[in-house]
Amino acid sequence: MKPMKKVEVVIDSIYLSRVLEVLEKTGVSGYTVIRDALGKGERGIMAGDELTDVFKNSYVFTVCSEEIAQKIAESLRPLLKKVGGVCLISDVLWLTH
Repeated sequence: MKPMKKVEVVIDSIYLSRVLEVLEKTGVSGYTVIRDALGKGERGIMAGDELTDVFKNSYVFTVCSEEIAQKIAESLRPLLKKVGGVCLISDVLWLTH
């Protein structure tokens, strides 16, 4: 198993494309997106039952090296500061096959 970093982002769906641009620019080789992520946060309940993406969240995760995770964090910080959202970075083990 290889030590890696897992980067998880929850953000308003209308900003999803900007998060994906950051991932692409920082050299991430792959990611997963789950649209209509439901939950409760500082701004209340995100029910996901709106007709537009304005009040919906998306969840994005990727696994990458520590260097790329740092680049993602620094690149996302201004967006998250402006529009809100969550970015979590944790240690994981990549099962190579």
